Amino acid sequence: MTARAADRARYDRATAHLDAPLAIVDLDAFDANADDLVRRAGGKPIRVASKSVRCRALLERVLDKDGFTGVMAFTLAESLWLARSGFDDILLAYPSADRASYAELAADPKLAAAVTVMVDDPAQLRLIDEARDGGREVIRVCLELDTSLKLFGGRVRVGARRSPLHSPAQVADMARAVARRPGFKVVGIMAYEGHIAGVGDSVAGQPLRSRAVRLMQATARRELAERRGAVVRAVRAVVPDLEFVNGGGTGSVQHTAAEDAVTEIGAGSGLYVPRLFDNYTSFSGRPAALFALPVVRRPGVGVVTVLGGGYPASGAAGPDRLPVPHLPEGLRYDPQEGPGEVQTPLLGSPADDLLLGDKVWFRHAKAGELCERFDVLHLVEGDAVTATVPTYRGEGHTFL
Repeated sequence: MTARAADRARYDRATAHLDAPLAIVDLDAFDANADDLVRRAGGKPIRVASKSVRCRALLERVLDKDGFTGVMAFTLAESLWLARSGFDDILLAYPSADRASYAELAADPKLAAAVTVMVDDPAQLRLIDEARDGGREVIRVCLELDTSLKLFGGRVRVGARRSPLHSPAQVADMARAVARRPGFKVVGIMAYEGHIAGVGDSVAGQPLRSRAVRLMQATARRELAERRGAVVRAVRAVVPDLEFVNGGGTGSVQHTAAEDAVTEIGAGSGLYVPRLFDNYTSFSGRPAALFALPVVRRPGVGVVTVLGGGYPASGAAGPDRLPVPHLPEGLRYDPQEGPGEVQTPLLGSPADDLLLGDKVWFRHAKAGELCERFDVLHLVEGDAVTATVPTYRGEGHTFL
C-alpha cells in the first residue's frame, strides 16, 4: 500500500460516520508542517497569516507552539474580532477603508493596543482620522514596502502591485508623515515578497520556465535584501524604537530569515500545504487540509460523478487554481467539464472501484480559501476524528 493509499484508508475510517461533502485537517501533518516552518525560520518568530487558516481553533493551536507569535490578519473587522476573542498581537496586512471599524479601534484602548494597521499613503491617515468619531486612542501603524523587482530602469516589473513605497527615501518620508500626525505611531515595517515566497520554482514538465523562475528569484532575493536593509536603517533614523520588521512567506522562510534586518516571518499556507505549494525546491510539506465529495452517479465504465467541486481559488485564472482529485490516486477531470458547481465527473480506472456514497478526496489550490466553502473542519488524528471546529464561516463571519 502506498503512503497515499494509507492516508485514504485512514481518512475513510475516520469519517465513516460522516456524510460528505466535508473538510478535514490532518493534525499530524499540520503539526509536522508547523515544526518545519519553525525549523526553516532559524529562531526568528513566525507571525501566522490568518487568511491561510481561517479557523480560530487552529490559529490558537499553532500559536501555542514555540516559534509562533502573533497573527497577520486580512481585514480590519477580522482584526477587531480576533482581538475581542483574546488574540493580543494582530498585524493587519492590508490597508482598510472600513470607517466603522476604525471608529471602534480608536475608541477602545484594548483594541488599539492589540491591532496594528497597514498604511502606505498619507491619505490613509486622513481617512482614519475622519473615521475616529471622537476616539482618541493612538493608532499603531505599520509601513508597507513594495518588494517588486524593477529591471531596465523600471520598464520591467516582477512582483505584486501593492505599496507605492519602493525606495528607502519614500518609506522614510512616510514614517515622517506619520510621526508629524498626532494620534499615530509607527511600530513596524512589512515587506511581502510574493514573487519569491508564492511562486513555485519547480513546475512539472516545464524545466525552462522553472530555471527562469529560479534565476529571477535569486536576483530578486539579492536586490530585496540590500534594499530592505537600507529601508530599515532609514526608518530607524526617524523611528528609533521600531518594534518589528516583517517579511517572507511560506516559500521563502529560510531565505528571508537570513536577513539581519528582518525580525519576524509571515507564513500560513505552509500549515495546510495546498496544491500550489507542490512546486518548490526550497521546502516540501505534507498535505494537511483536504475535502471529500460523495460519489452520486456512475455514468459508465471509468467514470463517476461526485456532488459539487467547483471551488476555484483566487489569482489569475488557470488550471493551477482548481482543486485536484487526490484520493484515490489516478482520477482526473473530464476536460470538457472540469469541476462543476453542483456536480463533477471524474475519469480514470479507479472510478470502477467506487460505489455510490464513497468519498473522493480533493486538495484545494490556496490554503484558507477552502474554509469559505465549509462551516466546520473535522480534525483527524491517526484514523479518528478527535474534534470538530468551526471555520470563520461557521462562526458567522465572511470577512471578504
